[in-house]
Order: sequence, then C-alpha cells, then structure tokens
Amino acid sequence: MASEALKTLFYPFETDALAPSARDARVLFLGAEPGFRLPAGFEAELHCVQGMRPYFRALEAAGQKVACRVGGEGYSAALVLAGRHRGQNELWIAEALEKVAPGGLIVVAGSKDDGIASLRKRIGTLVTLEDALPKYHGLAFWFRCPAEKDAAQKLRAANAPVLVDGRFHTAPGMFSHEKIDAGSRLLVDNLPADVAGRVADFCAGWGYVAAEVAARSKSLKALDLYEADFEAIEAAKQNVRAECEVRFFWQDLIAEPVEGRYDWIVMNPPFHQGRAAEPDIGVALIKAAAKALKSGGRLALVANRQLPYEATLAASFSTAGELARDNRFKVLLARR
Repeated sequence: MASEALKTLFYPFETDALAPSARDARVLFLGAEPGFRLPAGFEAELHCVQGMRPYFRALEAAGQKVACRVGGEGYSAALVLAGRHRGQNELWIAEALEKVAPGGLIVVAGSKDDGIASLRKRIGTLVTLEDALPKYHGLAFWFRCPAEKDAAQKLRAANAPVLVDGRFHTAPGMFSHEKIDAGSRLLVDNLPADVAGRVADFCAGWGYVAAEVAARSKSLKALDLYEADFEAIEAAKQNVRAECEVRFFWQDLIAEPVEGRYDWIVMNPPFHQGRAAEPDIGVALIKAAAKALKSGGRLALVANRQLPYEATLAASFSTAGELARDNRFKVLLARR
C-alpha cells in the first residue's frame, strides 16, 4: 500500500497540473518507495534510488530498476520523495540538481508532519519554484533544474559529512548521525566482560557498538555487522577495525535469513516505522537473533524502557534478565 506522501508525489500528474514524462525520457526517483502506481501516460524509464534494504527488495520484486546510489547523469526529470530527515531530503534534492539536465523538471513531495512546508521554503530561497499542490495531508512542489550548480553546492555544504567523537564517519540520513546514541552507549557501557568468539552486531548502523566491542573484547574470532541502511553500512566499513576478521552485510534481518552462527549478538533494534512505534519490529529481530545464536550463545540488547520485549525473550531463550537501565533505556541479556 502506497504511503500518503507517495500518492502526493504523483498527484500533480494525475490532475494534469504536470504533463507525464514521455516514453523516451529517463526519470530519476530519489527516495523511492514501493507501492506506487504510475499515472496514465507516464511512460518514462524510471530509475529508482533507495538504500533501505526492505524497500530496495520490494522495488526490485515489483520489476523496478533500482540502485542504492545514483548512476549516470543527464536525466530528463527527477522525483524526490521527502521523508523525516531534513538533511537527507536536501541531499536528495542536491543530487537531482546535479543529475538532471538543465531545464528538466524536479518534483518534490512529502508529508506536512515531516516538514515539507519548511523544505519548500528552504528550496525556494535557492531556485525559482514553479508551483505547488497539496493533497493527502502532504504537499508537492516543483521547479526546473537551473544550468548553474550553485544551489546543489549550497545544499551539500549545509549537509556535509560528520565526524562523531573525532573518529566515526557519518552523514545526514543515518540514525543518530550527529552524536553517539544514548541507548547504544548504555549498551556498550554494560556489556559483560566475557564477550568473545564469533560476534555479530544486528542493526549495526554506522558501527559504534561494533567498534567498541572490537576495542574492548580481545578474544574475538570474528565480527559481523548487519544493517539495512546501505549508506550506514558503508560508513561502518570506515569506522570499525578489529584484529579478527570483520564482515559487513547489507541485509534485511527480518526477511533475509542469517547464514552465520554466533556466540554473541549485540543489538540496538529500531522500533519505529515512520512516526508510529512498532514493537513488532524488535520482536522479529529478537527471534532472528535467537535463530542465529549457537546453543548457549547470548544476546545483549538495548531498548526503550516501555517496550515489552521480555515475553519474547522468555519464549525464545533459556534465560533472560535485565542488566541495567536509566531514565529512558534498559539493557537486556539472554542466553540461548
């Protein structure tokens, strides 16, 4: 089912406010999500860009041409589906400005709850906007790509890569890209001293937890990082160093089985899909961890205090308990 913002993006074409792209056109679709229906007459070759593994796989399964990063240039037009991350939205628009031919159409849409009005205002200070159209509690606006690249350069300069704590490379759009997440820090600070053997970091992000495990645990045989965000796992490749073998997996842990078997798994699972809390995501990840652990293997995870993961741990593990908590998070430890 298409999101409201996704429907908003194609609405100008459905109402004839914009003419559909012709058959011989190449249209870039940044932040593409599955579930969209192309308007009548929209026959252009669509090039979807999506770095989140579940969306990537769904687009691929639907027969769309999809990549993690933009390839090529000289596109006839671009569609930008804006989300919650302001910096990521501005970087996608910068990509569109760089990759679309001068005079080509760029359409941006997003939800009012995610700040599309402020994004429209921001982009309007850099380029001349043609028009806008509200629908589905969202807004679509559009403009023509200028020949000069000044706007793209300003957007990139305002959303430059970040060096967290003087050693971790991150970028806008990644989870907690400006600072070490408080939950991850609580997990690291309360890990047992005997973490050893083959270790995996599920939902590894840009690699903070894995890097700390590698630095503190001297008896590692292997360290594997699993992450659904392509750009985050690419950043982790710069951020994680260990004396043992380190491997990186761009993977949807809920839908794609884990081949390795581990002595330890550490995890800071996400619990949001959009704005709504989705505890089922964490539950599914705990079950995936249980399957990937050896007999006697242990799972250490951090979660928001209110999330009810204890029942799932009790059902999937032989023992489970709480290691630590603060005013926001709890650290749980379970043995297979």
